[in-house]
Amino acid sequence: MKEAMLYNPLEDGKVQCILCNHRCIIPSSRRGVCGVRENREGKLYTLVYGRAISRNVDPIEKKPLFHLFPGSTSFSIATVGCNFRCLQCQNHEISQMPRDQEGPLGGSDLSPSKIISLTKQYQCRSISYTYTEPTIYFEYAYETARQAHQEGIKNIFVTNGYMTEEALKTIHPYLDAANVDLKSFREKFYEDVCGAKLKPVLANLKRMKEMGIWVEVTTLVIPTLNDSDREFEEIAQFILSLGVEVPWHLSAFYPTYRMLNLSRTPASSLHRARAIGMKAGLRYVYCGNIPGEEGEDTFCPHCSRKVIERVGFRVTRNDVTDGECRHCHGKLDGLWD
Repeated sequence: MKEAMLYNPLEDGKVQCILCNHRCIIPSSRRGVCGVRENREGKLYTLVYGRAISRNVDPIEKKPLFHLFPGSTSFSIATVGCNFRCLQCQNHEISQMPRDQEGPLGGSDLSPSKIISLTKQYQCRSISYTYTEPTIYFEYAYETARQAHQEGIKNIFVTNGYMTEEALKTIHPYLDAANVDLKSFREKFYEDVCGAKLKPVLANLKRMKEMGIWVEVTTLVIPTLNDSDREFEEIAQFILSLGVEVPWHLSAFYPTYRMLNLSRTPASSLHRARAIGMKAGLRYVYCGNIPGEEGEDTFCPHCSRKVIERVGFRVTRNDVTDGECRHCHGKLDGLWD
């Protein structure tokens, strides 16, 4: 156990967590929405500090981040818990563990310093806080990111974007990039499917851009729920307002967890969304999670030539040198070698 960051004591032994936009008011001996922050006699504690439920060496393309050291690997960690309850969560065994299972929380000891050591051992260029929502293990991610920054290792949040402004400002000095899930452009979707709200996510995307954090956006396209042309157009226009250079990843849904009644996403829906994004003026729109289909390659926004070719999570060709297209020497957006 470790005393939590970012909370305020209240009357009657209660505390208010200010880590995410639920801003839970937690009575003594109770936990917040995430299930991993507990009030013990008027002090808030994180129950997952140094307790990794998952650790892997992943291709950076798996995050997905296509404009941060393409072809590199990222040491990836997670703890149990999440501040969303997404009905389609592909990692529900760990994200929803505190809600769905009784007994002690899972995880094994993995200190921040050990994470740094393993990152170097496996020659990873970055550390990704991923699989579940990194905001809920903030203290763990913060200390790891601080140490990684000192070693020249990049830090990445793969996030639902629901952290508070206070949390984002705290981690900002050490956060280099984020892939943010923009799950829908409808409040009802966020309320019914995720147990959250849309507006804080949009606000945080704007803040990240203003802070200079490299941002890529992912939308999981779910048949009948968020796959209309109008919603694609609205999402594309919002991303465009962040910057023409912000990549948009469109990912295919597969029935899982508590959303087994819907069919998998047809490739045509992703290609339709990609066409809408490109028509809106976005430079980089990608289709993912549909093996064998086009849409994963990067094209130079200046000469339109293919500069990065991908098959799945593997880069098979890279014609970007020092952030420039080898053909026309135009500058590509992102963080490059």
